[in-house]
Amino acid sequence: MLETILGSMNCERVLIFLIARDEGYAREIAGFFKSSLGPIQKQLEKLEAGGVLYSRLAGRTRLYGFNPRYPFLQELKTLLEKALTFYPEEIRNPLLMVRRRPRRTGKSL
Repeated sequence: MLETILGSMNCERVLIFLIARDEGYAREIAGFFKSSLGPIQKQLEKLEAGGVLYSRLAGRTRLYGFNPRYPFLQELKTLLEKALTFYPEEIRNPLLMVRRRPRRTGKSL
C-alpha cells in the first residue's frame, strides 16, 4: 500500500509492524510477515541511520522503535495508522495482538 511512497515493501512492513507494536526486533518482524531476515535488517539499519528509528539492546536482542526526536514522527505515525486500517483483518488482527510472555501451564486456549 505504501510501497511506492516508501520505496520498498520491506520498509513498509517494518514501519507497519512498529506502529502496531511500538517495538520489535528483526527476526520477529521477518517471522510475522514470512519474509527473509536480511532485507528486514537492512531496512532497520537504513531507518536507524536516517534517524527515524532508534535501537537498544535487551540482553542479546536489538529492539527497534520510533525515534521520539524525529521531526516528522507525528505525521509519519498518522500516515501509518491510517494505512493500517486498510490492511486485511487476517493481517491486522494478529499484528495488533501483542503477546510477550508465555502462557501459564495448564491454562486453556
